[in-house]
Amino acid sequence: MRILGIDPGLNITGYGLLEVVDNSIKIVEAGVIRPNNKLPFEQRLLELGDELDNVIAQFKPDVMAVEELYSHIKHPKTSIIMGHARGIIFYKAAEAKLTVTPYASTKVKNALTGNGRASKRQMQMMVCSTLNLPEIPEPPDVADALAVALCHLRTLQHQKVIQV
Repeated sequence: MRILGIDPGLNITGYGLLEVVDNSIKIVEAGVIRPNNKLPFEQRLLELGDELDNVIAQFKPDVMAVEELYSHIKHPKTSIIMGHARGIIFYKAAEAKLTVTPYASTKVKNALTGNGRASKRQMQMMVCSTLNLPEIPEPPDVADALAVALCHLRTLQHQKVIQV
C-alpha cells in the first residue's frame, strides 16, 4: 500500500509517499511543491494542481492523507487561501480516484507522539525515529507530510486494515 501524505499550503505544499512492503515502512518519495509566488493567485493554484498531478502520476499512491485546515481568528485570510489550496488538492485526488482522509494536526501529533500538543521539533524527531532517517527532512513541510502519512498508516493498523 502506498500512502501519500500532504501538508497543504499555497506557498509550499509538502508531500511524502510511504509504502508498506513485507511489514516494513519505506519512503518512496518526499518533497515540496512551490508554486511561483510572483504569478497571479489562480496561476499559482494551477501550478499546485499540475505538480500534484505529476506526483500522483509518477508514484501512483493508493490513498491520500491531508492535514486539516487550521484556522485562527487573527488570520482569517490565511485560512481562506489555505482552503483554496486544499480544494485543489482534494480535486486532484478525486480526479485520480484516490480516497482522501483528512487529519487534524492534534490527531497527527497524538498518533506519533502520544501527545496532541507535541511541539514541531518533537514531531520531526518522531518522524526521523519511525522512518530511521539520519536527519530531519527539510523543509519542515516534508516532515509534516510524512507525519500525516504515518498517522494514516497507524489509523489503518489500529483498524486492523493493514499490518506493519
